[in-house]
Amino acid sequence: MAQVAAKVITWDEYVRGEPADLEHYEIEDGVVIELPAPSVGHQRIVINLVRKLSFLEDLGIGVVLTAPCDVVVQRKPVRTRQPDVFIIRKERFGETTELSALERIEIAPDLVIEVISPRDSFRVLMRKLSDYHRIGVREVWLVNPLAKTVEVFEWNEDDWNSVGVFSEGDELKSKSLPEISLPVRQIFETGS
Repeated sequence: MAQVAAKVITWDEYVRGEPADLEHYEIEDGVVIELPAPSVGHQRIVINLVRKLSFLEDLGIGVVLTAPCDVVVQRKPVRTRQPDVFIIRKERFGETTELSALERIEIAPDLVIEVISPRDSFRVLMRKLSDYHRIGVREVWLVNPLAKTVEVFEWNEDDWNSVGVFSEGDELKSKSLPEISLPVRQIFETGS
């Protein structure tokens, strides 16, 4: 990941729309980090996940969102993440909040799904997991396109608890969103 800004931006600068010329980025302690464009395979997985999880919106259970959409980790120094896919239960944002009118998300998602890229280092993944834990994300799925597996992590007070690594013959069931029952193979389907 290449650093885009040498200076550290503040919360006020971020709220005003800096960085103005970027769409897919994360901010770590005020330093803007441009994220590389995802591969076609990566995007196919994201699309499969959104298709399979959109029933949550149809049933009024929650909202399914994708990157680029900022999830605020902290305001000072500014720290944001852009999960590939994330879900927020409807009761978390209430009836009065119009989620589509928000510029950024300052509610911890119930489920975050990250599609691992070959460019993602272990260190980068650990920083993301640490940020998600800190804001109270209940569950994280790490999707590995090369191995065609999904590792599921559940939040506990001290750290993440790895529930297991699930492969194409397995079915994913979410603890934070028990309505979800998803065959892993459907995540990796390529279609025609």
